Parts: sequence; structure tokens; C-alpha cells
Amino acid sequence: MKKKVLHLLSSEKFSGAENVVCQIIKIFKDEIEMAYCSPKGNIEATLKNENIEYIGLEKLNYKNLKEIIEKYKPDIIHAHDVKASVIASRFSNRCEIISHIHANHNSMNCFNLKTIIYAICSYKYKHIFWVSKSALEQYKFKKIIEKKSTVLYNVINKQNIIEKANKDNNTYCYDIIYLGRLTYQKNPERLVEIIKKVCNIEKDIKVCIVGTGDLEEKIREIIKEKNIEKNIDMLGFINNPAKILQSSKVMLMTSRYEGTPMCALEAMALGVPIVSTSTDGLIELIDNQKTGYILDNDRDIVQTLIKISKDSELRNMLSINSKKKFDEWNDINNYKKVLNETYNKGEIWI
Repeated sequence: MKKKVLHLLSSEKFSGAENVVCQIIKIFKDEIEMAYCSPKGNIEATLKNENIEYIGLEKLNYKNLKEIIEKYKPDIIHAHDVKASVIASRFSNRCEIISHIHANHNSMNCFNLKTIIYAICSYKYKHIFWVSKSALEQYKFKKIIEKKSTVLYNVINKQNIIEKANKDNNTYCYDIIYLGRLTYQKNPERLVEIIKKVCNIEKDIKVCIVGTGDLEEKIREIIKEKNIEKNIDMLGFINNPAKILQSSKVMLMTSRYEGTPMCALEAMALGVPIVSTSTDGLIELIDNQKTGYILDNDRDIVQTLIKISKDSELRNMLSINSKKKFDEWNDINNYKKVLNETYNKGEIWI
């Protein structure tokens, strides 16, 4: 009998953590039976397209999860955020619980109800994965959980992203691309402010914003107020944005906090240089001035974006180095090995 793993998430949309789960399920295809479980929403169409078993919930709560566990009978619940981990902990007497934290959330770095509850529930977890060193190091109650914790950087399937780009027969030509959710974490307001400053210098700069989120309407309003609608294409959620990314000259990221952004890994795999604020995760991924740029001052970011978009030699150098760095970083075999060992080893208790 194959081991059964239920991947549990509290989000109904497709983004970074959700992408990670899809990668894990594909990695263990035909070896471990896995299903994706979350509140019903836009994610269902993406999972159907990826041929991944989906178990939809009307709402993520104790009652609904109990029903799913009784039907699916998982050996392990692999919970991919704090809320999912906390709810899953109540079923540690029925199956093993693995918690997976996908970003260095500011709310996990201080004394509050969220960090306290997570620390209490951590005694029920078989293991905890953290997406970056700083996510683990900065967790308020690190001493409680560090013995059962592992830093596990995200990876992607390079061939898969290249194949996705090749499947798209459309033609795109963007100077700057933003790919991600339009939420507080990503700081899209600053993104648009930077783009406005770029447009003040380069009137014909072309930008695309791929993604949705709770700040989408606000961002549309800001773009209209700044009179840069002709410069920016708001493309919304796109199931396969690989060709759009591949056809862009530079990716811009202005996140307040991150983990190991999947969109950044995709950009590196395709040779698209990244200009980013000095954010957790990106600092480790980007070799400054070699594969991309880590900058904090808006003026420097603006000048660098323009320089990369105009200088093909610089862009080619950054592209070659980005692909090389990706190949050095992206060790899928080791990623699978770490997960497989955790799925199959005995329980860990503090």
C-alpha cells in the first residue's frame, strides 16, 4: 500500500505556496499517493489542468477537515501555512502532521496570539519545514521548535517551465514584468510608484502586471491616477505566464517579506534578470550586479531598470549568470530526498 499524504492549505487561490505543493505532488507521482485539499475557489481549475487530485472544502475548519480525514484516511497531513497547521494539529492522534512555513511573515517574528498558538501546536508536529534560514531564525519561539525544524529551499522543474513557455504561441514584448499576488506582502503600491518614475524618464516603457489579489482594484485606481495606463497591461491571473516572463527584459519585485519566491526561480530558469528590494529569500537567490540587483532606494531601482531594458549586453550577461546560478541552486533530487526521509521516518518529539 502506498503512503497517503494530504496537502492542506487555507488559500483557495494559486500562488507561491500553492505552486510548491503542485511541485511536490509531481515529484512523488507514482510513488506516494497525494491529494491537494483547500477551500474551494480558483485553485480548482489550475489543479485540474495539472491533473492533480483535488479535495475541496466549503471552509477550512475542524468539522470539514474531520470529514475529509475519515474519507481519505491520510497517513500524513502536510500543512502549508500557519492556519492549516494549527487546525491539522488537532488530528495528530489519527495521522502524522508536517508543518511547512513558506514565507518569513512579519507576524511570526513577534510576541502575539498567532506565534503563541503555533508554538503550542508545534508539539503535535512530526516535523516543520521553513522556506529560508531567516524564517526559522526570526520565529519568536525558535528555541521551542528548532530541534524538529529543517530549512528547505523551494525548487522548480526547469524543463517543465521551458515546456510551458514553448506551448504558448503568442508573441509578447515587455520591458518590465511583475508576476505575483497583489497583496500587502508584495507591496504593489511601491511597485507602481517605481514604474511611474521609470515612465517619467522613458515615456514608451512597456510593463505587464500578472496576478490578482485583494489590492487589485486599488492598484488599478493608482495606475489611473498616475496616468500610466498606456504603459501598463494588467493581465490578471494567467494559468501559464511562462512565455510572457521569458519575453520580458527584467522582473521587478518590491516585496516586504518573502521565502524562496517561485516566480523568482522561474525567472532565473528562463534567464530573466531580477531587480528586487533587499528581501528575505531574494538576498540569497540574487548575486548583486551579477545575476540581478538588490536595491533599496527607489531612485537606484529606477535607473537600474532603465539600464537593463536598454543595454542588451548587460542583459545578456545577467541572463547567462542567472541560468547558471539557478542550475547551482535548484537541486530537485536533494529536495525530494529530504521530503522522502521526513515522510518515512519515525515521529520526532521535543
